[in-house]
Amino acid sequence: MLLRIIGLLLLFESGFMLVPLITSLIYGEQDVIAFAITAGITLSAGLLMTFVIKPRFFDMGKREGFLLTSLVWVFFSLFGLIPFMIGSPKLCFTDAFFDSISGFTTTGASVLTDISGVGHGILIWRALMQWIGGMGIILFTLAVLPMLNSSGGMQMFNAEVTGITHEKIRPRVSQTAMTLWTCYILLTLLLTLLLWAGPMNLFDSLCHSFSTMSTGGFTTSTAGIDYWHSNYVKCVLILFMFIGGVNFGMIFKMSTGNIKVTWHNEAFRTYVAVVVWATAAVTVIMLFNGRFRALQSGVIDTLFQVVSTISSTGYTITGLDTWGTPVMLIIFLLMFTGACAGSTSGGSKLDRAIFVVKNISNEMYRVLHPNAVRSVTFNNKITSPEVVNKVMVFMTIYIAVIFIGGFVLMLFGQSMIDSILTSLACVSNADIGLGIEGFGGSYCTMAAPAKYVMALLMLTGRLELFTVLVLFTPAFWKR
Repeated sequence: MLLRIIGLLLLFESGFMLVPLITSLIYGEQDVIAFAITAGITLSAGLLMTFVIKPRFFDMGKREGFLLTSLVWVFFSLFGLIPFMIGSPKLCFTDAFFDSISGFTTTGASVLTDISGVGHGILIWRALMQWIGGMGIILFTLAVLPMLNSSGGMQMFNAEVTGITHEKIRPRVSQTAMTLWTCYILLTLLLTLLLWAGPMNLFDSLCHSFSTMSTGGFTTSTAGIDYWHSNYVKCVLILFMFIGGVNFGMIFKMSTGNIKVTWHNEAFRTYVAVVVWATAAVTVIMLFNGRFRALQSGVIDTLFQVVSTISSTGYTITGLDTWGTPVMLIIFLLMFTGACAGSTSGGSKLDRAIFVVKNISNEMYRVLHPNAVRSVTFNNKITSPEVVNKVMVFMTIYIAVIFIGGFVLMLFGQSMIDSILTSLACVSNADIGLGIEGFGGSYCTMAAPAKYVMALLMLTGRLELFTVLVLFTPAFWKR
């Protein structure tokens, strides 16, 4: 049953591959052959799995939902890597898989240090992978295959959508998925038009719209955003990176005229406050260290980097590694927290950070007043102890996975600091392009086993731990 559903999804992936195929055809590049072959292979595999496999049953429970969610991301990455191997990058399987899963999980890490010789088809495929993974492959599935609504749809929805609780904004899961994807597409189109109105051409505008709304961070230039030397581009990207870090359910409510929902949402208020205070802190540190440039460009660059980091987009201002250790500490804290739940951003999510801070405050109060009864409130509503416990467990496992991942990477010859920071970037899906080895290296220098470890960390972080980690428990495989 799971393989048949995956087959259906591969048919859609082969359809998405027509975008880079047509792009390569327009620009007269040899990659058109690579994408034609890849689309043919993906289409054949999808047809084979869809029409040859005859499931004995169609009922999907929680376990099937978790397994399907993880398998879909792996299958998409496996077929998505083929153009990197036979196209202009000419990567080996390991490097191609690394870049593919980094794209779909919107991590933004890459073994490609120079993309000047990479074809337009490959560039738009990298951006399109992030765009598909940003809102979620399973969420796309539920939007285009309503038949799954009555067969494990809610299990799949809960397994992929980020956040503490998963609120449906429409009665049916498929309607909710369609609504979220509609908002996502409209915002992407608007961003494309705004970027096109500036110094970017249509191709670059479309690629950066895909990467920005998904908070993925792949660019079309080795020099990154600074290639265009435009504060207009940075300001537009700041706005839409910020939107990418907002709960899309709340964005839909705002689009219906319910503007008050923003300031009634505690996570959104915290999001705004963190961006403001982090920008102010970095500005003060830069002024104190004498690294601050002209006021206008300096403030824009600082705000750009803060929003890019907290939204896990990963665009990087040139020279970020020279901003000093205190600034880098703020950057890594923003990578850890991420933005709001229900957004396309990575990280542990600010919603959970709020729960942790409030729970710690209550426990400190109980030290002085043992008989006091205090509850964690969120959006002026009392949260059940079960939800609070789930958040605390999540944060504990999240930190543990980062350090365990860092320890494993150390076994492959990386320094302790580089290993921990690399693990943080992968689990938070928030690589900011600083590489490794003191922020000056490249992922292509890492051992092949280390890249597979990083790929697992990316997938685990994107699906918020439990969906992937539960597959490694004996109880999952027992009836």
